[in-house]
Amino acid sequence: MHTLSIPTWIIHVSSVIEWIVAIWLIWRYGELTENRSWWGLSFAMLPALISAMCACTWHYFDNSESLEWLVTLQATMTLVGNFTLWAAAVWIWRSTKSANTIEPETIKSEQ
Repeated sequence: MHTLSIPTWIIHVSSVIEWIVAIWLIWRYGELTENRSWWGLSFAMLPALISAMCACTWHYFDNSESLEWLVTLQATMTLVGNFTLWAAAVWIWRSTKSANTIEPETIKSEQ
């Protein structure tokens, strides 16, 4: 009754893999740009990853009543993840604002 279909499992597992790859790519972008705020975003993505893994684990064990605490953990991690992602977005936004405070050079037209 609770078993997920193969296409649904493919979506669940591929979403987790996609999130892991996104975390790694954002981390690498932070290294390349030397902007630590992007590292903050990759860390901020971890609660959402934990949430997704809770959902997959609970479904894998056929929504067992003994594992209902995973549903609570998933909901909590989703809430925490939303706030950490918001905080990381603010941090990135502020880091770009401080980078943009440098006076731009005037472009001289050739006439």
